[in-house]
This record gives sequence, C-alpha cells and structure tokens, in this order.
Amino acid sequence: MKEKDCYIWLNSIQGVGHKTIEKILNYFGALLPLWTSPNNEIYKIPHLQKHIADKIIEHRDIKFVENYKQKMKKKNVISIIKEEESYPISLRNTYDPPYILNLIGSITKKDQTALAIVGSRRATPYGKNIAYKFAKELVKYGITVVSGMAYGIDSAAHKGALDGGGRTIAVLGCGVDICYPKSNYKLMKDIINNGAIVSEYPLGTQPTPGNFPQRNRIISGLSKAVLVVEAGLKSGSLITVDYALEQGKDVFAVPGNINSNFSKGTNKLIKEGAKPVTCIEDILEEFNISNKISDNNTDIELSDLEKKIFKVIEDKQPIHMDLIGAILHLNPSDINSIITILEIKGIIEQLPGKIIITK
Repeated sequence: MKEKDCYIWLNSIQGVGHKTIEKILNYFGALLPLWTSPNNEIYKIPHLQKHIADKIIEHRDIKFVENYKQKMKKKNVISIIKEEESYPISLRNTYDPPYILNLIGSITKKDQTALAIVGSRRATPYGKNIAYKFAKELVKYGITVVSGMAYGIDSAAHKGALDGGGRTIAVLGCGVDICYPKSNYKLMKDIINNGAIVSEYPLGTQPTPGNFPQRNRIISGLSKAVLVVEAGLKSGSLITVDYALEQGKDVFAVPGNINSNFSKGTNKLIKEGAKPVTCIEDILEEFNISNKISDNNTDIELSDLEKKIFKVIEDKQPIHMDLIGAILHLNPSDINSIITILEIKGIIEQLPGKIIITK
C-alpha cells in the first residue's frame, strides 16, 4: 500500500468522508500508518465515531482495495489527491478542498481559466437561453465552463460550452459512475469527451440531497468566478455564491424581471454587490481577456432593413417575431421573409414559438 492507495481506500468506504480523513491526518500526520496500526490505536483517534472506526477496520483488506481499484479502471475513473501536481490549483488554494477527487475525462492547465455558471433547475426559457449563449460565446476565449449537470441552467451552460467547441466540467453530488439526472446520459458522455465529470464521493454514491451543498464548494473552487443566471431567493445556487465569497472569488449575476420569482435571488445578489452582467464583455473584462475574436456578423452583407431587424433582435432578445414587427411597424409577411433570410445568413436563430435570438 502507498499513501495514495490509502486515500483511495478510505474514499471508497461509504460513510468515510472528508472530515474523517481530516481527523486521521491530524492524528497520524499521514494515512499510511492507519493501514498498519493495531485496532486499539484507531479507536484512540480524537472525535472519530466508533461506528466509523469499525467500518475502517472491517474494510482494512487488500482484496477490498484491489477490487475497488479494478472497478475504477473498468469505468475509466482516475483519482487525484491534493498533494499531486495534477490537482487543480484553483481548488487546492481554497479553504476546505477535498483531499481526493474522482474524475472521468481530464482536467488540464487550460481549465485554470474557468467560470462557474449556475442557476435554477426550474429555469425559464429566458434563463436557459442566456446560460447557453454565454457559455457558447465564452469558451471561444479559452474559458472553461464549470457547473453541476442539473436540469435547467446547469445543463444549458454545459450544452452551450460543448456547442461552442469548448471545455466544460461537471461536478456531481453522487459518484462519477452515476448519471444524475438520468436524462442527461448523452450530455454526460459529451462532457467526458470535452472536459471532465468530477466528484469527491466514491463510486456508487447515490445523489442524496445532503451531498449537493457540499459539492457546490468544488464548483466555485474550480472557477475564477461564479455567474448566477437565474435563481430564486432559496435557490441552491446561492450556496455556491456563499462558498465563492468565502474563497475570495468574484460573483456575477444576470439581472432579471423584478416580478419573476426566478430572478429574485439574482436581483438580490446585485443589490448586495454582485457585478451585473448583460453581455460577455462584462466577464471578459474581469478576466482580463481582450475581445480578440472578430465579430463574424461584421463580414456579412445586410440590407438597411435587415440591419434594423437584426439590431432590434440583438438589443431585445429573446424576442417574439410579432413584437419585432410591432416595433418596426412592419407586416408579418415582411418580417417572416427577412427572418428567414437572416437565418440563412447564419446570424440569428428561431426557437420554438417564434422566439428569435442572435447566434
């Protein structure tokens, strides 16, 4: 047994978590002595509950460890401990980082420039569109998108990053071998191929509610800043914000409708000092990244009327097609034909329900 094997061994035992490892390290100074110490010595570890000590002794078996490592290998899971150079430096430098990370995929040096995009699971079409669009644009500047692979804002952010050809990292509140929610199976596979699925929990850990607040410190820890797109007053995303503030990270928030429950959390964050974000330039400025990518739309020839329509869409998106006509006093057939032309030119996109956004 090596020291890293001891981390993997302890992490594999259900119920032996971050705080338990901390108690053992405080007592022995390392984990390897735990493997060879007599049972009575393990029971002497301060504040270590007897049932946890019993579990450790019960699983102090080389066959158990080897079987678990074989399971990891079969599922392409690797573990990184805090002392290793490959451990994400941004996370290591936080107050309470995990002693071990399990992951499928890869975390690279490029991922040091990362933004967490979080928000409500029950997001509105507006919120999901913003998360998707921001992620899709930001990855073009080398920013990795970090989120939690949940429904709503999280999933939209991951999809935007992937569709933009960038990298994204999903931090789970369960084992990395479990897809949660199950409907995100394809998304999970795509993330693995273009980033990583990460968790501090052992294989087989189910997504119980108590795991998610704890995992949020990893989402913020892996990132330079946190962007909250849409959140109610009691949203779990605000826990990520609390961790970000404790870790000294910047917090951004997208302003929302003052009458919407889905925006009350984000609007409150702005009142309390979070930077309001209405375009990606607001984030690039804080990241000290110049807007070095040329605007593809500038090379596309547009008629005067097409320019007017595109400007309305750009300023007021997402916007209904009928509202564009009302603003510019155009009849529906004219609007419909020009929208089709702009779609062909690849600078706008029509969503279900005649909702128009820029690409």
